[in-house]
Amino acid sequence: MAHYIDEFPGRELTLQGRKYLYFGGTSYLGLQTDEGFQNILIKNIKKYGTNYGASRNSNIRLSVFEETEKQLAKIVGCGAALTLSSGYLAGQFVAGHFSTPRYEFFYAPNTHSALYNNSHTPFTNFHDLSEAVHKHLSSSKTSIPVVFLDSIDFKGCNYPKFEGLQPLPLDKLILIVDDSHGIGIIGKSGEGAYNILNQFKTKELIVCCSLGKSYGIQAGAVFGNTTRIQQFKKTVFFGGASPASPANVATFIESQAIYKTKRELLLKNIELFKSSVQNISYFSTIQGHPSFSFQDPHLTRFLEKKRIILSNFNYPEESASLMSRIVVSSHHTQDDIKLLARAVNKYFLD
Repeated sequence: MAHYIDEFPGRELTLQGRKYLYFGGTSYLGLQTDEGFQNILIKNIKKYGTNYGASRNSNIRLSVFEETEKQLAKIVGCGAALTLSSGYLAGQFVAGHFSTPRYEFFYAPNTHSALYNNSHTPFTNFHDLSEAVHKHLSSSKTSIPVVFLDSIDFKGCNYPKFEGLQPLPLDKLILIVDDSHGIGIIGKSGEGAYNILNQFKTKELIVCCSLGKSYGIQAGAVFGNTTRIQQFKKTVFFGGASPASPANVATFIESQAIYKTKRELLLKNIELFKSSVQNISYFSTIQGHPSFSFQDPHLTRFLEKKRIILSNFNYPEESASLMSRIVVSSHHTQDDIKLLARAVNKYFLD
């Protein structure tokens, strides 16, 4: 059931005049309603304006884009980075670039729609994916396999060990990964999955993501080696599209201390919830990630009666399976999390 609201859902939301605790969405660091973060963004809007519709290849160029991309590359640990106006656009940009007869696409289970550029469907398991890639390589000497997957697939199949990749002929394929739900959270400093994936020694690694989930800004990014990123920057797609708002990317640069503090708080909140719920194994969890997925509509309805709302809808389209997920965020208080845990524990006892 869809609920319509009139303001951003932070730790609470109001439905028909009643307040509910909200444990859903993707505002993992709780930045969208954080006053300090908002003040930095407002200051940058006054400096850079509300929008910047010019090409990045214009004769007049804002230096903040290159500064942001250098900062992102340093954080992630890659050769270079580029920014775009959204994470979905970043995925479409990368997938579209390789959509030529020179490459053959293979999609891992649960790959996000942002990486789809044609009618391919994902494999249901990594064994079939591996067999298909090996078969392709034995029959084609010209077409390079490109494997797509999500770092965080909410099934626990990928991050942190990425065991499904191990049987693949990694040195002969290009690996393209959506890290939208990992960047800013996972890793020692929120660097995401790039460094772990880079250890697999693929022919080439490219990672794309949204910066809107953890980092709280409307923008997307692509990470890779310097040669590939420079090649991307010379494309018609990149030159023709409007960039991310410069106020947003400037806010990313200036908010590193806030990100660090919020990430530390998030990890404490995750551990508090895990230690407070008596049957945590009931949920599908990912190391260091604030999402707790499950397949039980009765639990969702039970929690809503306790005035707790979760993420619960068919994603990414109506015909898809129901996505039910508890999401803990940095903006939740300890009392919020304890109340949620008590409600979950009561459900299992009743």
